[in-house]
Amino acid sequence: MSLTNASPSEAAKAAKDASHVLATLSEYARNDALTAIHAGLTAAKQDILAANARDLEAARVAAESGQLSQSLVSRLDLGKKGKWEDMMKGILDVRGLEDPVGKVTLRTKLDDGLELTRVTCPIGVLLIIFEARPEVIANIASLAIKSGNAAILKGGKESTESFIAISKVISAALEKTKVPNGAIQLVTTRDVIPQLLDLDQYIDLVIPRGSNDLVKYIKSNTKIPVLGHADGLCSIFLEQSADPKIVSDVLVDSKTSYPAACNSLETLLVQESALETIFPVAAGNLIAKGVTLRCDAKTKAGLMKKLPSNLAATLKDAQEADFDTEFLSLTLAVKAVADIHEAIAHINTHGSKHTDAILTSSSELAELFMSSVDAAGVYWNASTRFADGMRYGFGTEVGISTNKIHSRGPVGLEGLMIYKYKIRGHGHVTAVYGEGEGKKSFKHEKLPL
Repeated sequence: MSLTNASPSEAAKAAKDASHVLATLSEYARNDALTAIHAGLTAAKQDILAANARDLEAARVAAESGQLSQSLVSRLDLGKKGKWEDMMKGILDVRGLEDPVGKVTLRTKLDDGLELTRVTCPIGVLLIIFEARPEVIANIASLAIKSGNAAILKGGKESTESFIAISKVISAALEKTKVPNGAIQLVTTRDVIPQLLDLDQYIDLVIPRGSNDLVKYIKSNTKIPVLGHADGLCSIFLEQSADPKIVSDVLVDSKTSYPAACNSLETLLVQESALETIFPVAAGNLIAKGVTLRCDAKTKAGLMKKLPSNLAATLKDAQEADFDTEFLSLTLAVKAVADIHEAIAHINTHGSKHTDAILTSSSELAELFMSSVDAAGVYWNASTRFADGMRYGFGTEVGISTNKIHSRGPVGLEGLMIYKYKIRGHGHVTAVYGEGEGKKSFKHEKLPL
């Protein structure tokens, strides 16, 4: 990894050149680089956390003056809730995954002596633009190296100290390996995002990690394909037959375990027949965890009858805009629906196609929900917080995609691969094949992989 203040085009060209070398390295060479990165970061932990603490203090001051959001500050803290340990484990997990490069996924005998194969290959050069989240550098570097992709990283100014500290360690580690130094670059030059987004001749995919505004800006200002999501507006439908303990456990985890995450619960849809049975206990548990419930008229009326007066007094009236809002805090929009069909219609209209769940004892309704909801992740009786590359067994992730093509959901190694077709022949030409007299027909025989 190199810390570069080169021009965007120079950095991108260097990454493209390095990608051609990286794509040819053996699995052993790529894994050796991950081992070196893990060892370097382990040795430098205290220095990196000290740099992160300086970023965090400056960010807190900025948040107090309204320049940064509290959710961004939360994402910046590398020492929070085992984030460092998760980052380090992710490197080793990626190293231990099966090599994704050069896997044969199709073999066809076109004719005698003429064979077609389809093999996996790296995308090329990735541009990752991110805010806060200093662990992104290690995550992206690991996934990019393992998958044979080069990567250019551009971070936000709010976490510059952390980025530089981590990057210096990774750069020193890679110097001892066969991975080209230009394969992973952190761009330190300010105000270069527009120029980077113009470099479609070098950069093959943009992956944004940050606020809605950042993602929307990138999607609107580049010809390069973008992999990511603008919103994490996750919903849960509470159906009348759900187990009360499952309801409380899943709702509390989905909303309170990390409210600033994109897979945190933002909208709760409650079946009308559950408003005065299952829902009040779960609502009380959420309120006890500090959650503010913004309720529509029906859900508020049901809770006012069942909750103790001190808890009922905390309820807020929902506005229509709340059901299109990613709060990223301990605020939850709550709405009553007549049945599963109304719940599905609401989610498909207001959701962001990220992750949605149903709480029910009916397998039939669960399968209907999971088939009908248009989202990258659909769950039954499980927290939305499972939408995560590490939890899916991907080692780590470069982000979560709500795209309808290529990768969807948490994007790990597989999402960073494409494929190429190879034909091996013996002087074969197309002119001899066809339907007319004297023409040959293709055999098109499927061969074992």
